[in-house]
Amino acid sequence: MPQELGKPLKDSRLWIPTYPFNPARWPFFYGWVIVAMGTLAVVFSIPGQTMGFSVFTDILIHELGLSRVSLSTAYCVGTVASGFTLPFFGRLYDRIGARRMIFYSALVTGLVLFYLSQVRLLLDGLDFLTGAPRTVLAFGLITLGFYMIRASAQGVLTMTGRNAIGKWFDYHRGTAFALSGLITSFAFSFAPRGLRGMIDHFGWSQSWLILGVLTMTWMAGIGWLLVRDNPEECGLLMDGGDGKRAGRAVHDDALTHRDFTRSEALRTWPFWVFNLSFGFISLYTTAVTFHILSIAKQAQRGEIEVIGYFVPMAFISVFTNLLMGWMSSRTRLKYLLAIMNAGALASVIGVIHLQTQQGVVAYIVGNGIAGGCFACLSGVVWPRFFGRRWLGAISGIGMSSMVIASGIGPLLFGASLSTSGSYAPVLWGCAVVPSLLFLATGWSDNPQRKQA
Repeated sequence: MPQELGKPLKDSRLWIPTYPFNPARWPFFYGWVIVAMGTLAVVFSIPGQTMGFSVFTDILIHELGLSRVSLSTAYCVGTVASGFTLPFFGRLYDRIGARRMIFYSALVTGLVLFYLSQVRLLLDGLDFLTGAPRTVLAFGLITLGFYMIRASAQGVLTMTGRNAIGKWFDYHRGTAFALSGLITSFAFSFAPRGLRGMIDHFGWSQSWLILGVLTMTWMAGIGWLLVRDNPEECGLLMDGGDGKRAGRAVHDDALTHRDFTRSEALRTWPFWVFNLSFGFISLYTTAVTFHILSIAKQAQRGEIEVIGYFVPMAFISVFTNLLMGWMSSRTRLKYLLAIMNAGALASVIGVIHLQTQQGVVAYIVGNGIAGGCFACLSGVVWPRFFGRRWLGAISGIGMSSMVIASGIGPLLFGASLSTSGSYAPVLWGCAVVPSLLFLATGWSDNPQRKQA
């Protein structure tokens, strides 16, 4: 229970695990409700994700009078700054639990969306009152907005949703994350089109306002009603008691013998290999998505054609995610990580040779495989390798690394283009990273194996 992880909390009736109902009395294992809620939390993080914000990019350039370079820089600064705060929120998660964390982060995300919806009015007001250069004011306001939405939505809300799922399952953890990834993959794929439709119908400011209201009422409300931190506080067991797995053959890599503290986890080789692999995927995929039209132009590919690559890529990612979820309880995770890094390498080589048909195939297949592995492994590995007691603190470091990397990636690719006139230098550099990480997976066994 979260109360056991530090100084005891004084609970009001509102936060008692059996209020307003007892999850143990449900006709099926309550962990599957947690899967639905964790998935919903990740879906509600879309306004803070790159694909959720990308449809507002040109609008903000026009409304705030910023150049594309200035807006990209603000995005990088805000994202990196938010990443440095996530370890604190990870420790807070261990202190107060998933129920409070989802409720509070949803409320804050809604307030941040209110702020973003009024950023033009705030700029006009500050411009009138202070007389400071308008571009400086605009840069500061939108950087603050990027920081807050990336921290609250992409960071805390996503981290809490994933951790909640990880705490309720052991043997079926891979299956739970695979089902969650299936839904979020399609939600993320259709999000830009849906948000574009909202903007066309309601306008950009009103769209953010509506999203804020929905997040504060629906996500926060249903999060308080249905989310519970762990099965033990509800009088249940992980997997609904199926964790005993009578008659099942359990792979040694799936057994947890003790809980690691954050400092202990940081001193292990597997933590850094997995963490750096996840960080690279975040850096590379965000950068390529951010610059995809420019990359397509250099490869002499049409914009519509390149955007169409994401459809088969999504199907490959979903299939890989389901397969990895099934395999995760039956084999060592380091083998699955090796597949992820191999897919990432194939994707990078594909982008380098995107002007050829072989390059297109390598990019689509490699990116789909890497994305599917990432969706599963990023949720499964931390509770399996390091236990559940300090999961927030450990996953907070992982999420911080991914968020910081996602902010740096687009800037590195943009710098490569501006200095050399090509993305080739940064892409060849990217090819080296998954190659080294692929080799490093050979020594990335589960630390729990040493505790057996």
